[in-house]
Amino acid sequence: MKSLLVLLLGVSHVLSAEVRTNLTIQATTLSPAGKSRTALTVNGDMPAPTLRFTEGDTAFIRVHNRLKNEETSIHWHGLLLPNEMDGVPYLTTPPIPPGGYHDFTFPLKQHGTYWYHSHTGLQEQRGVYGAIVVKPKTVEKVVVDRDYVVVLSDWTDENPKSVMKSLMRGDEYYAIRKGNAQSILGAWRAGALSDYVQRERSRMAPMDVSDVAYDAFLANGRERIVFPARPGERIRLRFINAGASTYFYLASSIGDLTLVAADGPTVEPVGISRLLIGMAETYDVVVTIPNKAGRYEVRASAQDGSGHASIMLGNDGPDHPASDPPLPDLYRMDHMLEAAMASMEMGESDNEGREMSKSERPGAPYHLLRSDTPTALPASAPRREINLRLTGDMTRYIWSFNDKTLAEDPVILVSKGEVLRINLVNNTMMHHPLHLHGHFFRVINGQGDHSPLKHTIDVPPMGRRTIEFEANDVGDWFFHCHLLYHMDAGMARVVSYRELGKDHVPSLDPKLINPAFSMIAGTVQTHMSMGSTRIMKGRYDAYAGWDVGYHNHDEYEVDLGLRRYIDPNRSVFGGYRLTNKDEAENRAFAGFYYRLPYLVDSTLSVDSEGDARATLGKEFTLTGRLAWDTEVQYDTNSEWEWATGLAYRLNKPFSMVGSYHSEHGAGLGLGFQF
Repeated sequence: MKSLLVLLLGVSHVLSAEVRTNLTIQATTLSPAGKSRTALTVNGDMPAPTLRFTEGDTAFIRVHNRLKNEETSIHWHGLLLPNEMDGVPYLTTPPIPPGGYHDFTFPLKQHGTYWYHSHTGLQEQRGVYGAIVVKPKTVEKVVVDRDYVVVLSDWTDENPKSVMKSLMRGDEYYAIRKGNAQSILGAWRAGALSDYVQRERSRMAPMDVSDVAYDAFLANGRERIVFPARPGERIRLRFINAGASTYFYLASSIGDLTLVAADGPTVEPVGISRLLIGMAETYDVVVTIPNKAGRYEVRASAQDGSGHASIMLGNDGPDHPASDPPLPDLYRMDHMLEAAMASMEMGESDNEGREMSKSERPGAPYHLLRSDTPTALPASAPRREINLRLTGDMTRYIWSFNDKTLAEDPVILVSKGEVLRINLVNNTMMHHPLHLHGHFFRVINGQGDHSPLKHTIDVPPMGRRTIEFEANDVGDWFFHCHLLYHMDAGMARVVSYRELGKDHVPSLDPKLINPAFSMIAGTVQTHMSMGSTRIMKGRYDAYAGWDVGYHNHDEYEVDLGLRRYIDPNRSVFGGYRLTNKDEAENRAFAGFYYRLPYLVDSTLSVDSEGDARATLGKEFTLTGRLAWDTEVQYDTNSEWEWATGLAYRLNKPFSMVGSYHSEHGAGLGLGFQF
């Protein structure tokens, strides 16, 4: 027996290996969408090289930063490793300075499909992401003839910082560009005018599926890739969604996809006709190539219907294309409400979920997932349950948990050894893929002791999910929305262990704490100019607004102020007004903003001269590009003033405008926003 044990230990040592890799992050000129742009690459490629290990190996990875004047980082997404190797800059691992490097050393404790990406700023959107494949110590449970990795991503020719700035100011141009902008004419054509009016009555902003208009959707860095395959062969496809803000639907011209693994761990094989994969999730699927010649497509369609990437399987012969799902009905959003209902029923009965899986636009497939090994957590462990509401505002672009951003409430405290159950309740009309670092959690889906293990979970609009995990690794672990721009706007927490000490404070990346954005928007017309410039930081705006008429002795009014955002319907403001209007003088003012039903903007303010001012205004979106804006104002000093006008959106920065103002008359000109 002793000899056998020595032999087994020797074999284990031989099978394990030290795998050494060098990764270099640098700026490279690429053209993913046909135009030359600066991307961030790893070892010159986008996506980064696939890292391959065997369970039990030890990884030695040196990451070099060749960027100019820019820190970087690498997070090993889904891998269970020492806290200091997790790769979240400042929180767990030092950021890698320009010209520097960092050495990562960790054991491979599990097998499956994982990935790695930058956790610095918006670098993930620019190309810093790649796949990790860890083979099991023994044979694979799923026997296939070929095994391929597919890294899905979204690409914008814009600088991601410009994208974030557009989102912060509530710009609808991305929806216009995708043809998804809601309008009165669009609602009438869709037979949904009453739905449109009811939405505005409820003070809800126009609904959309995705925040950004992308220039390309990529599979392994290309819009179309071809993998060799012969008739009759079983092909394993390891899908990784490395998109910054795109959910993908996967569908095959072969027929059903057989889902065999989710976020790394294997599950009992199950067939599915169309699979929704959220950002940061991984799914392994198996298909069998038909005996008919040609190339068969597995299509990754963007959830908002704005494009797709093609994965072709086969050798010579005609293409057999897969189909896109139906376009979303943004006026009614019935499919989203179906997903919400399915998510609420999932923990009790999976009947709703199974019906949802037959939909042309299904939700996440969690109701179908059953772990092929027991996942029950220790029955003797103390248990605790918390509710976490997913909250935010698309117009202000502030995203949070329980109405508080990372800067406002950064920590969820846990104690080692406890089982924490989290009820995730989505109060927004956006999908949110939530990722927990350093742990796998059980998805409570009606499968009992065989509930699947995941590290990332989609919570659909107005839906809910329940997860639970054992707090078994002391440290500070990031928990955040993996829609990159939502995380950057505050939807994150740190799961921090009490064992770190009562005075312990997690160290956060300063770039995640209320980043500042400056912007300007206004019009220059033949009779007047008006607009504002502001600096946005967290819930505060420092702003300067102007209203200048070219007649009546170049009459002007300039407000210098500070505004605090409270929620989508309320804010307060104060400042100082400079003016040369007749019978008026410079004065301080303070007031509040309130959004009325039907999205009518209202303000009420008082000033240091004892006067009061009230305004009402509304924008009517007539078509995707044409809007009618009207405003009326009453001031106890200057009395009535009103304006109305039309604006036609030409492109992202410019619009053609025409308006009439009760004091300045009529004019034409140009609108701008930067």
